[in-house]
Amino acid sequence: MHKVVSRQVLTYRDGALEHRDDQVVTEYPLTIFLNDEEFATLVCTPEHLESLTVGFLASEGVITRFSDIKSVLVEEARGLVHVETHRMNALSQNLHSKRYLTSCCGKSRQSFYFYNDAKTAKRLAERRVRLTVQDCFALMQAMQSGADIFRETGGVHNAALCDRSGIVLARLDIGRHNALDKIYGHCLQHDIPLDDKALVFSGRVSSEVLLKAAKIGCEIVLSKSAPTELALELADELGITVVGFIRNRSLNVYTHPDRIAVE
Repeated sequence: MHKVVSRQVLTYRDGALEHRDDQVVTEYPLTIFLNDEEFATLVCTPEHLESLTVGFLASEGVITRFSDIKSVLVEEARGLVHVETHRMNALSQNLHSKRYLTSCCGKSRQSFYFYNDAKTAKRLAERRVRLTVQDCFALMQAMQSGADIFRETGGVHNAALCDRSGIVLARLDIGRHNALDKIYGHCLQHDIPLDDKALVFSGRVSSEVLLKAAKIGCEIVLSKSAPTELALELADELGITVVGFIRNRSLNVYTHPDRIAVE
């Protein structure tokens, strides 16, 4: 299955029109069947589909570890993946799309979660990860230097799991949440520790991205773009350090700045 296809386009450049070939990302619908029942359809970039499925089910609270899964069968040509589990959280499956209202840190404002988000997002009070400002610049540069398909098409989000020494794992997808689920699923499949890592992300830090980081268990989220107000409220509550606008040797630390040192 191709991630990128070539398409002829009409381009206006330097006062003239010309026909040329352009590279365009593909969209691929993947339907997950869970114990023979249709559970969800994800629109994604067609690679690392098994990891995407595992990460998605874990982030939804359906499973808590990879050993909860008995088998995964991907039918790539049909856009299907069949998952059988040894055990699963039936409550999470039933409340997959149920909205849940919770107060935010006892403040007067309130944040909307999906019910499963409220149950699976981890509050990260410990300080296992600390980075310097120079680490932030280096990790963002490392992620961007490997973002070949983004440079070719401009149509995907890139995410990377990192420690201070560099990139541990990088994934891309047309959906920002899918890129994070691919990372989460791979780590669950291969027993990669998550509590000493940071996430580096190419796009906006939305509330959805922030909640994914909390479910994965990463204390720091680095982005070259902006956060949203709700994402920062959730980061305050969940104990996550958000660093945004990492570009041109400058950055903003929005929440829990004690994890970021100047030197």
